[in-house]
Amino acid sequence: MTPLHASSVPVTLCGCANSHAAGIRTGTAVVRTPQIASQPKPRASWIQTADSNDRTLPCCTCRLRFGHHTSPRSRPPARARRRRAAMETLMVDRVHSSLRLFMHRNAIFLCERLCAQFPSETNVQLLATCYLHNNQPYAAYHILKGKKLPESRYLFATSCFRINLLREAEETLCPVNEPNMEVPSGATGHYLLGVIYRCTGRISAAAEQFTQALTLDPLLWLAYEELCILGIAEDTDECFSESTALRLQQEHTSMPTLVKSNFANENRVLSSRVSASLGDISPKQIKQLHANNIAEVSGYPHVRPTALHVQNSSTSNVPQFDTPSPTAAQTSSIMPPPLFRNVHAYQNTISGDAPTKQKANGVNQPLRRKYMDEARLKKVSGRLFNSDSTSIPRRSERLKDTATNSNSNTSQFGGNGTGHSSGKLRVNSSTPSKLCSTAIHSVQVRKGKPRATDNFDEGSRYEVIDEMWTDNISGTSSSVSTADGRSFEQDKAERILLQDSKLALGIRELLGLFRTLGEGFRLSCLFKCQEALEVYRKLPESQFNTGWVLCQVGKAYFELVDYLEADRYFELAHRLSPCTLDGMDIYSTVLYHLNEEMRLSYLAQELISIDRLSPQAWCAVGNCFALRKDHETALKNFQRSVQLDSRFAYAHTLCGHEYSALEDYENSIKFYRCALQVDERHYNAWYGLGVVYLRQEKFEFAEHHFRRAFQINPRSSVLMCYLGMALHSLKRNEEALEMMEKAIAADKKNPLPKYQKALILLGLQKYQEALDELERLKEIAPHESSMYALMGKIYKQLNILDKAVFCFGIALDLKPPAADLAIIKSAMEKVHLPDELVEDDL
Repeated sequence: MTPLHASSVPVTLCGCANSHAAGIRTGTAVVRTPQIASQPKPRASWIQTADSNDRTLPCCTCRLRFGHHTSPRSRPPARARRRRAAMETLMVDRVHSSLRLFMHRNAIFLCERLCAQFPSETNVQLLATCYLHNNQPYAAYHILKGKKLPESRYLFATSCFRINLLREAEETLCPVNEPNMEVPSGATGHYLLGVIYRCTGRISAAAEQFTQALTLDPLLWLAYEELCILGIAEDTDECFSESTALRLQQEHTSMPTLVKSNFANENRVLSSRVSASLGDISPKQIKQLHANNIAEVSGYPHVRPTALHVQNSSTSNVPQFDTPSPTAAQTSSIMPPPLFRNVHAYQNTISGDAPTKQKANGVNQPLRRKYMDEARLKKVSGRLFNSDSTSIPRRSERLKDTATNSNSNTSQFGGNGTGHSSGKLRVNSSTPSKLCSTAIHSVQVRKGKPRATDNFDEGSRYEVIDEMWTDNISGTSSSVSTADGRSFEQDKAERILLQDSKLALGIRELLGLFRTLGEGFRLSCLFKCQEALEVYRKLPESQFNTGWVLCQVGKAYFELVDYLEADRYFELAHRLSPCTLDGMDIYSTVLYHLNEEMRLSYLAQELISIDRLSPQAWCAVGNCFALRKDHETALKNFQRSVQLDSRFAYAHTLCGHEYSALEDYENSIKFYRCALQVDERHYNAWYGLGVVYLRQEKFEFAEHHFRRAFQINPRSSVLMCYLGMALHSLKRNEEALEMMEKAIAADKKNPLPKYQKALILLGLQKYQEALDELERLKEIAPHESSMYALMGKIYKQLNILDKAVFCFGIALDLKPPAADLAIIKSAMEKVHLPDELVEDDL
């Protein structure tokens, strides 16, 4: 309809508009009507040709009554809206399918089309998810900036974290201006915020967030793992306790009820919109939609295919994809309508041959629904649960009854024209199967020839279909109670009790497994390695022989300086799970200490072939070159590992070790401090700083850093020994001796504390005790040249020169390092000179 202007065509209102204002607004001009007609004109006079001299516009009441629209562009037709909703739902479904199949580029392409066609924030969230899956956090950051929905905030914070914008990620999860705003995404949001706090050095705040995440989700293993790494994890008996099991059981038992109620509500909404959705689907399309759904579900003969299909469609297209645009009413346009056993009758029912305007008798609708429902229930119950074959008429008898009663059915439904109301349905309720067959047959019409029996109201017809669809479960339950002689509610209660008992048993078994694994990992992070090994041995064989557990066992032996056992378990883990790279950096260090050059080289090449972008692989390559004393090449490989993962603390520490070997102490200190920024409890970095300061003769700094490392790992014999060396350098010999005794008790196979103890005793002029300690050291390390050189020096102090010369000779025969070789030769040549003339270089 073209817009009217004040200067073109005079406009009048219909007669029923006496209570309206004297003018109406059309387009941009206000038209004042010169007169108001006394009588309303017929509807045909309103729709005039273009050359008419005047136009009479209907009022609001007339527009509502006759369906007249003043502006056809005010809103799109219902059919177009339903098609757009179907298109959006289909595109969302394809995006999720591509993500499940790891076709990330295809998902991004489809989701970009989706956002262009349907620009909603939920679709933008889906596109950001696709970008994150495809390792494009910068793209997700760009499209999510400024979004306010909780899910958008979580995705934006994840994008910021991946591109190392920690401050912006923190402000997104926990805005400063709105401190009471809830952290999005529940437990995972608190976990991400805790990781941000830990990376920025706020340990107490990080621990609080990890604890909150674990409270919300007791099965969030990563949160408990972070607490263990921070060294503040509580005992697993408290974290995975019986109360936690009861809470999980309550959550999981209440979930099916919620899902069931949600599905029932969605089912009612969908069924109430069936009449609206059928208008967009032709009989040919319905036949194609139902071609694969007419048969009963295999293995479940009591389940109707229609209910199953609608349930799958509603759960997969609407709630799973989080798309608010296509509501349940909109998605009903693409849902297949409920199935009849007589498909042709149903197709003809919804075809365009039916009259468009029909009158219905409201009194007949409840009676018709009642008889239709009873007939359907009796028929379903007889087909499913009655074992007596005589209770169900054979197909030939039903067809015969249908042919016999066809004429009577026509008169029962009544009405010979479109203007007549449908007659009352007079049937005997004692014959349910005939009634159901007759009811369906009475709706059936021949293609192209509408019958008078199809004159009952369209809305009433779909109400009958609605109740037949949604009340299928109630009909089945009533048939069970009549056939088996016991209530369906009792069977349902028994099944629920059985499922609850199985669920409770499964939850307790899972929490028991978490208790064992968590306790072992907690003890390992506290460096109580022997206790951790005992806990891991309690695991069942199927769980113990996994890559993760075997790597944890190997790390425990590594901390105990038992490199042979560590090698054995790491090798077994690598054999069982060759593509698992976690822990392979420690494995390469084990091979480095064992001087297994060939095996270390093979491991490095294998890890590089698996994943060239993993920091563990480049650590193995660096250890391989470090074993060959090629420190510069080793340093390049360690720096490559740092570039791949800047939060990999061990790679920073290895870089510091190489700089220390090159005597570049400034850069060495720099990398050690970077490692501590990543992980404050990384005791290897504290130890490295102590060694640097010890070599620079900054003994107080060295003692401080060694003590910090010792506080983190109080059972390390090496840390005790170096702390004793720093104390000895500070002339605190008594404390140094006490620390050496602890180091020897912690690891009797470690030769270093015995040697350092002998040096301290020599400084205290306790020569015989020093010799006794060196004799015990000889049993552990008989081929140490420095040990024999120290024995020669002690014998010289005791004026036993022949034994002194003998010990110096053995030290030279053992091929000492080049730096020690000259010192030993000089001491051997000056063995007969007085001590006042000899400089003490040993």
